[in-house]
Amino acid sequence: MSNRMWGGRFAEGPDAIMEEINASIDYDRKLYRQDIAGSQAHVRMLAACDIVAAEDAETIAHGLDTIRSEIEAGEFTFSRALEDIHMNIEARLAELIGPAAGRLHTARSRNDQVATDFRMWVRDTLDALDGQFTDLIRVLSERALEHAGTVMPGFTHLQSAQPVTFGHHLMAYVEMFARDRSRMRDARARMNECPLGSAALAGTSFPIDREMTAAALGFDRPTANSLDAVSDRDFVLEAVSAAAIASMHLSRLAEEIVIWCSAQFGFVTLSDRFSTGSSIMPQKKNPDAAELVRAKTGRIYGAQTALLVMMKGLPLAYSKDMQEDKEQAFDALPNLSLALAAMTGMIGDLTVNQKAMKQAAGSGYSTATDLADWLVRVLGMPFRDAHHVTGRVVALAVQKNLTLHRLPLADLQAIEPRITEDVFSVLSVDKSVRSRVSLGGTAPANVRKQARKWLKALEREAAREGRSATA
Repeated sequence: MSNRMWGGRFAEGPDAIMEEINASIDYDRKLYRQDIAGSQAHVRMLAACDIVAAEDAETIAHGLDTIRSEIEAGEFTFSRALEDIHMNIEARLAELIGPAAGRLHTARSRNDQVATDFRMWVRDTLDALDGQFTDLIRVLSERALEHAGTVMPGFTHLQSAQPVTFGHHLMAYVEMFARDRSRMRDARARMNECPLGSAALAGTSFPIDREMTAAALGFDRPTANSLDAVSDRDFVLEAVSAAAIASMHLSRLAEEIVIWCSAQFGFVTLSDRFSTGSSIMPQKKNPDAAELVRAKTGRIYGAQTALLVMMKGLPLAYSKDMQEDKEQAFDALPNLSLALAAMTGMIGDLTVNQKAMKQAAGSGYSTATDLADWLVRVLGMPFRDAHHVTGRVVALAVQKNLTLHRLPLADLQAIEPRITEDVFSVLSVDKSVRSRVSLGGTAPANVRKQARKWLKALEREAAREGRSATA
């Protein structure tokens, strides 16, 4: 039997393999809320424009309410023979209310219907992610304020470079995740145009009111070109691309947590809530949450690549290839959400080993740049000359197995006679970080100021949105 929803052109039903490759209901059932909301807005617009009788429109809208309740109660039977969420809902509507259900699809196509549903799902998901980015930024800022003066080694090439504070390190991630949140907000603003009413590709001859449906569904405006509206997937590409960048930032932080948790570093300890044990080694406490956050990045990159490859060769307008877009988004964005939740939890309750951090900060002659800067600032030495003198001092310290601030003044003066006792004011790690007062520098006062600035900004946002700043 041909498909009763669209099969008038066909004498036979699809082959079993065709039905298998064509069906999307196994995953696009996630769109049921958006599909029902879009259909209700559409039919009410049809009634307002005298295209469908008001009585039929209300019957359809109430029937759709019933279907939503059935789905949410787990009482709805999804049929793969009906291909997708749109046709499953429409078929059930016909069972509930009879012939009036057939009027719902007036002046629309599955092409503009799915484009609208999917935009709404991505938009809703980005709204939820926005809150998660905000929570992570808040937790990072709170821990940064707590550890504004906690000295740790700063690395380049994963080698000790210069002392920084743990708070300064965390605030670097605040900046990264703030950019991620901004990218998500930009993507949401661009996607907030309503395709509904574009029909299959050319618009419709019915006198519809696209402004009405756009407003009812929370869009800023209708899309301007019907061909673009049904064939555009920039909105999901942009969202998943932003997710890929965000997941890269999460992965970098996760990698650092894995390193910091190791016995060789011992900088932090994850709580039992975000660790697992070994099936054979009783002493192990593994940072599995961080490792899995790191791993999720690959999945999200894969989704981004799959979407780009899927779209790159498609002519206008809609092609069935575009059915493959949803699984990628349905995997990538929820996995980003899970990674954000895990990272927020880890950062919120990890324990910082300040002693180990400070001890490591003093290794590797990390205040050598402070010595070179002192030679320039106090003695007026050209930096390249100061760099050379400092290199000789480091070599001597290595030979004597002493840190720079433990070298006798006489040894320093043997290399550069003009060095005075004042040089020791910059050679300890505490004094080093306190001296880095330039804008964006690691000085504890800077870190406190920046962390408080972020926390106050988040409080203002929360107040504007009428929610708790600690939610």
